[in-house]
Amino acid sequence: MPYQKGLRLPAEKASKLGHLEVIQCPLVKNLCQNFEDPDYTPEVTGAVWQQLPKGGKELEIVFSSDGSIQPIESRKPPYKAIAFVKTALMKLDQYAIGKLDKETPNPFSLRDMMERAALFHSTAFPLRHVLIRGKTIYQTVREILYESVADTGLNNAIDGAMMETLKWIAYEKWSPKPKDHLEKFGCPHCHEDVATLPFDEEKGHCPKCNGELFITDLFSLHLNMQEDYAPNQVASDYMAVSETLMILTPIRYYWEKNREILRNCLFVKDGPLSLRATLAKLSAPIRRFFKYAKESGYGIAMLGQEKTGAFFEHLQLIGANAPGGSIFIPDNSYIRNEIQHSNLVGVYGADTNYGAKAFIKYNDYHKMVINIPTGERGEFVENPSISNLIALNNIVATLPTILSNRYEGALLPIELANGIASLSTYPSAKALELFAEALIKH
Repeated sequence: MPYQKGLRLPAEKASKLGHLEVIQCPLVKNLCQNFEDPDYTPEVTGAVWQQLPKGGKELEIVFSSDGSIQPIESRKPPYKAIAFVKTALMKLDQYAIGKLDKETPNPFSLRDMMERAALFHSTAFPLRHVLIRGKTIYQTVREILYESVADTGLNNAIDGAMMETLKWIAYEKWSPKPKDHLEKFGCPHCHEDVATLPFDEEKGHCPKCNGELFITDLFSLHLNMQEDYAPNQVASDYMAVSETLMILTPIRYYWEKNREILRNCLFVKDGPLSLRATLAKLSAPIRRFFKYAKESGYGIAMLGQEKTGAFFEHLQLIGANAPGGSIFIPDNSYIRNEIQHSNLVGVYGADTNYGAKAFIKYNDYHKMVINIPTGERGEFVENPSISNLIALNNIVATLPTILSNRYEGALLPIELANGIASLSTYPSAKALELFAEALIKH
């Protein structure tokens, strides 16, 4: 590794001739001569494609959510770092979607649609060497997590928004028998697993040390922080929570106000239906809700689309030879052996996922990896089938109406939500850097 640029002296340059010793090495020559570049696609066994189900109804209302994160780090000591997070919720109807050109949508039509139908939420986290007077980064980030979920600017728009939705999930307020307290979690003060809050409370005190607790402490993001340091992962985890709460908010709203509307809605989230690590505490109650809703006669249509990662890459291998108008739902063994290439013996996603993976191919230009909640046999289905995927018929009937021709496998609702939520490296990062520098007190 070269020496980095300092305040007085430049960075060390890499050798321009260093490759000569590598390519002249006899061992390297011998190895490269034996390498092969196979001119074929490896055959993947076990992928059983089935015809897409028919008979579903086209859903008229579509909600979508997406998020973006942009960390800003100074290039000079002490290397200050701030992370900006933005998430968006978009509501569309089939009439508005039908008026858009799928290949070259009018930018003014998109602008007007976004102004009428989009909500967004923004926040910022100090990560390193940026302080609020009298508080550590540890204290500040905990408070910002709470204040961000309780964002009143967004709450006024949709009846309580993310905080109400978080309580609705965490306390299982949708159930005839909601929880009378939160599941115990690690106290951010004494670090004992005794912290909890009584039903419907947002704040309280640890029963052991009496330290102040926030409902957002149940995510246990404080476990990854030091007094004056927070990793970028804290902001990434918050974005994942915010995206999830965003897309569940209209579900919560209609469940409480008018459940019949849910029969005509499709909820689309960018990314998988899963919450990693300590965030997974919300996955089980979310799964239980979808199961309860289906058993109550309301099979809620929801999907998450994966645009990158191992499952997306695997689709590129198996999708070319798959028949059009088909679906493949991998079981646990297939995921472990063919996608993860792992020897792990546990059930994939049992603790983190609230949706099952599925590969769908409409044609050579529209194939995608989606996640759909299950609710047929318990809280988690190890080897799901078509019958386990909630509202699959309606989802399949609706997807062709929201396909976008601007990108392969693209869904218009996610494309539009991304247009609101995205924070590009340029020029967004530079603009946020200048903004932060102007506001931070030195």
